[in-house]
Amino acid sequence: MASYIPRLWQFLREVGANNNRPWFMAHKEEYDELRRLWFADLDRLVAAMAEWEPELRGLSGRSVAYRFYRDIRFSPDKSPYKTYFSASISRYGRKAHMPGYYLHMGPHEMTGLYGGMWMPDSQMLRKLRNAIVDNIEEFTGIISEPEFLRFYPEWFGESLKTVPKGWPKDHPNADLLRLKEYGRWTPLDEHFFASNPDWPQIVADRFRLLKPLNDFLSYSLEEEIFTL
Repeated sequence: MASYIPRLWQFLREVGANNNRPWFMAHKEEYDELRRLWFADLDRLVAAMAEWEPELRGLSGRSVAYRFYRDIRFSPDKSPYKTYFSASISRYGRKAHMPGYYLHMGPHEMTGLYGGMWMPDSQMLRKLRNAIVDNIEEFTGIISEPEFLRFYPEWFGESLKTVPKGWPKDHPNADLLRLKEYGRWTPLDEHFFASNPDWPQIVADRFRLLKPLNDFLSYSLEEEIFTL
């Protein structure tokens, strides 16, 4: 059976060039078919991840996928549709602001796998920084594991120019304290998805490398919450 991925990539390119409701409604049948095929692969991905993250059992591809329709209420960009398919997979739920796994698929440079904590608020960021410094050997052991580094060599997101207030400027963990997000990512492309019919299993295996990081971040946040 031929992969639907080339068709998906082409459809998303065309959405980018024709991001309006009349065009989309004229191609709604194609969208529905591609979305159905993608949901089936997400079902496989979630099932594979549930083998090492049992709390994901019961989730479906539909329940972890983000909407294709953009929320344009407060955006200067009034394009109604996204130009990518994406999903957030975690035991906290798709909309929870907690560590998790994120899949981004589309014809642009952001396509790939992400894991960790996205854009924590100031209180959460303070908790994470304290937890990392207090458990620095455990944390550095997680992020220096060879297979982890092979696929997730760098942090993504912004960093402060200087160490945050309250910490010495010459702190030995200054590089970690300056981070504003604690997440890693690995880029992928159309060829990866199109040439690997079993890509959901491969992605699940690569997401598994992020589990120790997510567990550390989740535990650090939950421990603080429960002891307040």
